[in-house]
Amino acid sequence: MKIEAIDVFRVDLPYAGGVYRLSGGRSYTGFDATIVRLRTACGVEGWGESTPFGSTYVASHAAGVRAGIAEMAESLLGRDPRHHDRIYDVMDGALAGHAHAKTALDIACWDIAAKSAGLPLCDMLGGRVEGRVPVISSIGSDDPDAMRENVARHRARGFLGHSIKIGATEEEGGPRIDAERIRACLSDAGSGEWFLADANGGMSPEQVLRMMSLLPDGLDFVLEAPCATWRETLSLRARVQVPILLDELVQSEADLTLAVQQDACDGVGLKISKQGGITPTVRQRSIARAAGMVMSVQDTVGSDIAFAGILAVAQSTPRTLLRCALDCRAMVALQTAAYDAPIRDGGVEAPATPGLGVTPDLDTLGLPIASYGALS
Repeated sequence: MKIEAIDVFRVDLPYAGGVYRLSGGRSYTGFDATIVRLRTACGVEGWGESTPFGSTYVASHAAGVRAGIAEMAESLLGRDPRHHDRIYDVMDGALAGHAHAKTALDIACWDIAAKSAGLPLCDMLGGRVEGRVPVISSIGSDDPDAMRENVARHRARGFLGHSIKIGATEEEGGPRIDAERIRACLSDAGSGEWFLADANGGMSPEQVLRMMSLLPDGLDFVLEAPCATWRETLSLRARVQVPILLDELVQSEADLTLAVQQDACDGVGLKISKQGGITPTVRQRSIARAAGMVMSVQDTVGSDIAFAGILAVAQSTPRTLLRCALDCRAMVALQTAAYDAPIRDGGVEAPATPGLGVTPDLDTLGLPIASYGALS
């Protein structure tokens, strides 16, 4: 089995809530998705997606995804998509770094491998853990009462986890309004719910300490990605009592190894496009598991195709260490594929369909904006 052609599609994904706000005054109204289709001579196709969170989140951007694919595509033609480590070696040899550009290609290779084996992708990633995977919402920064209402809307849809975005600038209200946001969002917390207060690296230790001093005792939440640098994070780690998860600082196996060595966190957010696809995500999951770290499996953002990859990884992660999976479908107002994974009783279960289990909507995707290979 060989890769014979690569097609690249571009899709605009409007944010379902109008304006999505992050720390530091960052805001987004939509996201630029790159979706790829790998074709083989035997007729098996694989699909993958990479949708960066704008160009101000981590070192990635949508135009860079497509430029990176153009750099790597010819090197992948004629390769066996089932040889995941070798495929990644080829991509690394053609383009240094740029994990976000490698993501969609890597996921599409896994889709082909699972289809050719007649297995759902989660069974190729260590085996399905039976039962539903708890899903987490993504609650953008806003007025505290508006965020509380947003949590309630997601709770009503079956979400048991909620990622609350904090990190207000001083002009927006700083640590005081962030403390009010956390209090408001947790005020109606029910049994089994799990809350992240996520600064996306946008706060200083001083700001976090001020915020924590304004919170009442006994609030059950985890602080995610409070600071942008290792020094700040380690300084804060020594002075706060709540659990800390790292996200943006962990983008590679080396980063995660350093986090374990420095005892920098209690868990890690594995975002598939941030990590560079399923191949490196699974490697990092093994490191986190060996260290006893809890994990959330997410992506920066994305449509149904991205969520299928998230769920495959999460469905094959031991429940003792898995906290949640991000249902990025709820973040966008466009469906790119049929995918049978509804939320029921607080969770989602990966379908038994071979591969990712998605049927892309070719009318929505439109014509490829680039194609490479003999079948193009």
